[in-house]
Amino acid sequence: MFKTRLRRLITLQSAQALDCVALMPGPNLRYLTGLAMHPSERPTLALFPLHGSPALILPLLEAQGLPENLPFEVRLFPYTDEEGPQGAFEAAAAALELAGKRIGVEFLQMRVLELRRLEQVAPGCHILAFEAFLHELRARKDDSELDQMRRAIRITEDALSATIAQVHPGQTEEEIATELRVAMLRAGAEEVAFIIAVAGPRTASPHVSPSSRPLESGDVLIVDCGAVYGGYVADITRTFAVGAIPAELERVYAVVRAANEAGRAAVRPGVAAQEVDRAARRVIAEAGYGEYFVHRTGHGLGLEVHEPPYIVEGNEEILRPGMTFTVEPGVYIPALGGVRIEDDVVVTSTGAETLTTYPRELTRL
Repeated sequence: MFKTRLRRLITLQSAQALDCVALMPGPNLRYLTGLAMHPSERPTLALFPLHGSPALILPLLEAQGLPENLPFEVRLFPYTDEEGPQGAFEAAAAALELAGKRIGVEFLQMRVLELRRLEQVAPGCHILAFEAFLHELRARKDDSELDQMRRAIRITEDALSATIAQVHPGQTEEEIATELRVAMLRAGAEEVAFIIAVAGPRTASPHVSPSSRPLESGDVLIVDCGAVYGGYVADITRTFAVGAIPAELERVYAVVRAANEAGRAAVRPGVAAQEVDRAARRVIAEAGYGEYFVHRTGHGLGLEVHEPPYIVEGNEEILRPGMTFTVEPGVYIPALGGVRIEDDVVVTSTGAETLTTYPRELTRL
């Protein structure tokens, strides 16, 4: 699998006339090698030349923890804390003959720390953005990737069910988030990607952190969360009612649920990403709440919580089988509250499959 991915990378490099691609620890490196490394104060950089074996500059203590059998030959350039990274960078650049070469980098991942050292040891090199082409590698998930995503979703939904079953007035947003985090880890999550748990008027803001505010009768509670399994992320949002909620929020809930259904129904191969956004947004606009839908309808999902394709007006990218993303319309009314319902979908050969299964009916706590 990893050798196939490496060949696909080389094909993309060749098409862009890139002599080398430099990757930081992160999702793209994990996708290509299976290495789940994290950036630290010690510089680390993977180099994928157009010809020859990839190279990895890394601290010696990280090299000692590498798997015995990497998926393909990798030349290691380790360094000790006493030596520092300069010699390893120089040796790697010389071995790959990077001076004056065209090097593609991830503008969203590359740090100045590694970039400046790379430019120093490869004088005259040309640094070019390669982000959009890396998307081509990862956009369409294979069966093994979908299996990991399904497991992440199942863990998330099981943990959400267990947490919601014990939510009650007087409990704070922070306490709910903590209970959910523990439930995810107990259910088998590799890690917790994120948790948003907000209630009452605070739900009028789409992205806020849990606070010490206690739940009150009449609140709506928005929980947006995702577990990680095998590197792959789930992302689900549900809105709950704490007792009887204002009549307008009842109406808003029905509208958002219909928009969610319309968005998911619009997903099929050959359709532009913006058409899914339009389908969901149309329902909300026709109900009179268009000005309160303040974000895109969705975003790609995989090794990252947010990745292409972005489900937003103006994105004419054509959906293809294997693409995975969220459909998450929402309405947010200042001083009153908000509603968001989010599901994860995968494009199939004939339409779409909704991977999330948590009930979408309004649940009263």
